[in-house]
Amino acid sequence: MNFLSHFYFDRHNTDSYHVTGTVLPDLLKNADKHANIHPEKFERHEHPFVDSILDGWKRHLEVDRYFHNSGFFKHHSHELKKALKPATEGSPVKPFFLGHIALELILDNLLITTGKISVDAFYDHLDNTKQEHLHSFLVYSKLPNPDVFFKFLADFKRHRYLNTYADTPQVAYALKRICMRVWKDPFTPAQEALLTETVLAYRLLLMPEFMCIFNDIESHLN
Repeated sequence: MNFLSHFYFDRHNTDSYHVTGTVLPDLLKNADKHANIHPEKFERHEHPFVDSILDGWKRHLEVDRYFHNSGFFKHHSHELKKALKPATEGSPVKPFFLGHIALELILDNLLITTGKISVDAFYDHLDNTKQEHLHSFLVYSKLPNPDVFFKFLADFKRHRYLNTYADTPQVAYALKRICMRVWKDPFTPAQEALLTETVLAYRLLLMPEFMCIFNDIESHLN
């Protein structure tokens, strides 16, 4: 699941450190694809803020584990893979990768456009998490160079690009940008148009039933 889908499960949580922890694995992955830490394997820390972040981190792992093993994910990522395959003809982008990421981005968009979450509330939690406490967590987690992460985080909070997910065509643009981190010039203009068309159509198909996976995961967590 992507940032806002993870946030959904803690949308009523007032502990900003916990909420930040729930999206921290993805923030780290975006900041540095080589970052590979496993704080969930360590003993609990005596610092309450660090422990709150750790609890959020563990919740992220549990949500992703359940989601990626669900029938919902397996079915819709497969259907999206098939639908998006024409947009990958002659492209280095793997259809399975595209279907996986497209599904997660569409879910984020649907949460925003149906009023299930507030993007501003999400960013408020990040803003309320003090850098020195987050730094303590990353040192505890043995992240080699936290400065790289904090540079990314500052840009992430400043640009607030998750707000663009409310504009459905931007979901396809975000999908393209993610692919560009792995492959240079992954799509032709014609493929980009097809990508946008397919994402828009699948979003409409998914809208009536998308909350079933969130309700299912929420029941599992509780």
